[in-house]
Amino acid sequence: MSNAVKDVGERLTAFLPNLRRFAISLCGARDVADDLVQAACERALASAERFEPGTRFDAWMFRILRNLWIDQVRRQKTAGVQDDISERHDLAGASGEREAEARLTLKTVAEAIGDLPDEQREVLLLVCVEELSYREAADVLDIPIGTVMSRLARARKALGEAAGITTTTARSRVMKGVNE
Repeated sequence: MSNAVKDVGERLTAFLPNLRRFAISLCGARDVADDLVQAACERALASAERFEPGTRFDAWMFRILRNLWIDQVRRQKTAGVQDDISERHDLAGASGEREAEARLTLKTVAEAIGDLPDEQREVLLLVCVEELSYREAADVLDIPIGTVMSRLARARKALGEAAGITTTTARSRVMKGVNE
C-alpha cells in the first residue's frame, strides 16, 4: 500500500460522517447515500496518487461524491422511478408532546430543504452545514462564486419563508426599537 493511499484512507475514516451527511442531502435516502459514500471512497482510494497536497481534502471528496451522484441520477432517468421506504412514522418518542413538536419542526425544515431546487440545496449544505467557503463551494460545484452567493441567498430566503420568518419584519422591529 502506497503512502498516498494510506494517507487518503486515514483521512476518509475521519471524514465519513460529513461525506454521508452530504450524500443523504443529495439523494434523500440513507441506503442510497451509503452506497454513494462507498463508491466515493473507492474512487478516492483508486485516485489517491492524484490527490494534490495543497487541495482541501473535504472539497475533493465532496466533488467526487457529487459527480457520482450526477452519474447515478442520469442512469436512473432511464431506469424509472423507485420508491423510498426509509420513512417510518410508527416510532414513538420518549416524551410525547415535546418529541412530537420536535419531529414536526424537524420535518418542516427537512421538507423545506428538500423542496429547494437541487442547486440551492447543494450550496446551502456545502456552505452552512459542511462549512466550506464560498470559493471552495464554487470549486466543488464548478460554478462562479457569485452564483454560489445568489443561490445561497435564495435558499436562505426560501427556508425563512417556509419557517414563517420574515426578515424585513424582524429588521424593522429591531430598527424601530433602536430609533425610538
